[in-house]
Amino acid sequence: MATAELVAETPVAAEVAELVARSRAAQQQIENATQEQVDTWIKGMVYAVCKPGMDEEIARETVEETQLGNYEGKFKKISVKTRATLMDIINDKSVGVIEEDRERNLVKIAKPVGVIGALSPSTNPEATPVIKAISAVKGRNSIIICPHPRAKFVNAKICNLMRDALVKMGAPADLVIPIEQPSVEKTNEVMKQCDRILATGGTPMVKAAYSSGTPALGVGVGNAVITVDDTADLDDAAAKILLSKTLDYAASCSSDNAVILLDAIYDKMLAKLQEKGGFIIEGEDKTKLQNAIWEDGEHINAKVVAQSPQFIADYAGFTIPEGTNFFIVPETGTGKEHPFSGEKMTVTMALYRAKDLDEAIELTNAIQAYQGQGHSCGIYSQSDENIMKLAMHTKTSRVMVNQPQSASNSGNLWNGMRQTFSLGCGSWGGNATNNNVTWRDLINETWVSKPLPEHKVLPSDEDLFGKDIIELVG
Repeated sequence: MATAELVAETPVAAEVAELVARSRAAQQQIENATQEQVDTWIKGMVYAVCKPGMDEEIARETVEETQLGNYEGKFKKISVKTRATLMDIINDKSVGVIEEDRERNLVKIAKPVGVIGALSPSTNPEATPVIKAISAVKGRNSIIICPHPRAKFVNAKICNLMRDALVKMGAPADLVIPIEQPSVEKTNEVMKQCDRILATGGTPMVKAAYSSGTPALGVGVGNAVITVDDTADLDDAAAKILLSKTLDYAASCSSDNAVILLDAIYDKMLAKLQEKGGFIIEGEDKTKLQNAIWEDGEHINAKVVAQSPQFIADYAGFTIPEGTNFFIVPETGTGKEHPFSGEKMTVTMALYRAKDLDEAIELTNAIQAYQGQGHSCGIYSQSDENIMKLAMHTKTSRVMVNQPQSASNSGNLWNGMRQTFSLGCGSWGGNATNNNVTWRDLINETWVSKPLPEHKVLPSDEDLFGKDIIELVG
């Protein structure tokens, strides 16, 4: 745990040290808060930003400042996602004894971590600060939120609304502190001086979080791959792919980046995607689109991220028909030589054809070995056998079944996934967890172990190892 005296080596370090000291003082004031208190506080924090009128204002200002996504997507996130996240955690016990295992005679006690340093991306700057803040306070922590520079004003607005609400409820405002003039140096200092990092953002910042010396919860690259098999309800699948691919103009890393259609339904399903406003991009236009998304041949061009189809088409220099909602790019290969197999952060999806589910699984693994391994995939199917086969043989933390991927894998009202915007990708994605990260990841736990009523007794070697092992090894 750093102190102001130890870290104040530069002006930025000194500035951050003062913020951390304020944050720590606020956290220490609520260290012994009751469950009723923390639940009251997080209710007020959410209502302050999602109440009617304010949600519209924040959605509008987010689009104006970031120039990313669209009003409808931002509104759903600030108005619906924040409410759903609150509903998801409000009845969780996060203070005192939170779990008892009578069989092992164990009791688990929740204790706060301290100061959480949180990164908030430009693509989801409206709901991310709220979701991370209530997760922190639910665990009796404080939080410092480091926004992307492109979203600094809306981040400050949201944080100040939560701060005002906390004061009205008798809690310290400094439980939530925004970095109002963000910089890479300042964010790095927050990560060095806080007690735990909750990193959502681009790969460089997540790597910086892991390199900071502070325990960090990071996320991996998203590159969701969706399979439609020959048992699927094709109309339902087409409608949900449209929703997922176009939500907030694909600002989410969970947006359908590749769709695999099995041979048996390929033509029929493709026609349904076209009916939904999917426009096929091939030949010279495919080259133009590729050059627009990856102008330097490697990194996604920020100018086209989360923009409308018309904006991207104009920027790339090709024409599209009226009613185009997203781009369909037929693809066969995977890897660096086939950039459309990677994450695109635009209303662009790669389309693959597979003869059967086994080939679809091979394609999914090949695509995500390039980018997105461990994050998520999905399937539209009525076959439990196919669903479980895909789940068993892909290196993924989440398989969303018959659901719009980008609206579902971080939790929604129609599924049981934990509500979050921080999706752990396990060792496949270079993360420490596969979880949908919530308050439970932002606490320490003390385990109380009492003696068992009866001691466990080691069985005989024959019962423990079995005759075959004893003979084989012995």
